[in-house]
Amino acid sequence: MAILKFPPLKNASPEGLLAIGGDLETESLQLAYSNGIFPWPTEGYPLLWFAPPERAILRFEDFKIPRRLRQELKRLKFTFTVDENFGAVIRNCAAGLTRQSIGTWITPEIIAAYEAFHRAGYAHSFECYNASGELAGGMYGVSLGGMFAGESMFFLESGASKAALIFAVEFLRERGATWMDVQQLTPLLKSFGAKLEKREVFMKMLKKAIQGPGLFKLSSPRRRGSRFDGSGPPPSRG
Repeated sequence: MAILKFPPLKNASPEGLLAIGGDLETESLQLAYSNGIFPWPTEGYPLLWFAPPERAILRFEDFKIPRRLRQELKRLKFTFTVDENFGAVIRNCAAGLTRQSIGTWITPEIIAAYEAFHRAGYAHSFECYNASGELAGGMYGVSLGGMFAGESMFFLESGASKAALIFAVEFLRERGATWMDVQQLTPLLKSFGAKLEKREVFMKMLKKAIQGPGLFKLSSPRRRGSRFDGSGPPPSRG
């Protein structure tokens, strides 16, 4: 049975733990993300829901590509797609090298739930392919209205996950988004310009963004899964 209500965010622990239990039905995930909450399964515990006191935000006006990375990506012949292979992206995120050593929160239950979320139109993927047309990296996340929350990235070839992130920013910015929720401030995301914001600031940004037009309502079905060569922003809606 879908979750009908979460506790007030002020009830979250200092670490951000807000609620325990519940399910991962599409309606539950939609309610969670619209209120700044996300699931974080932990082995040995019931399902945990978090709303951290600080949130990592990547404002596109602050977005920067490190010079060395820019030079590296010029040499790589990546192409990109949107929502072409969500299942492969989330499974590769779950099987990432670091997650093999420390474990992953992307459990089989999470995979099944987010694939259903994807079919419902709320979860989306960005795929990065090498010159041979093989999947080299990617990322997935959740979008409600004009909000996008990045969930996880992976790479099978050097630079591919970073290239997917850069493409995602171009894609979202071209459609009117001005920021992305990245949840946690990792060294990589910090190098791209992400910063921490208080929960109160994030919630104001979230509520405003959700009221905006959908970021993934492309102008025609053929845009879904179309390939872009990464040399510039993706085509406009027209």
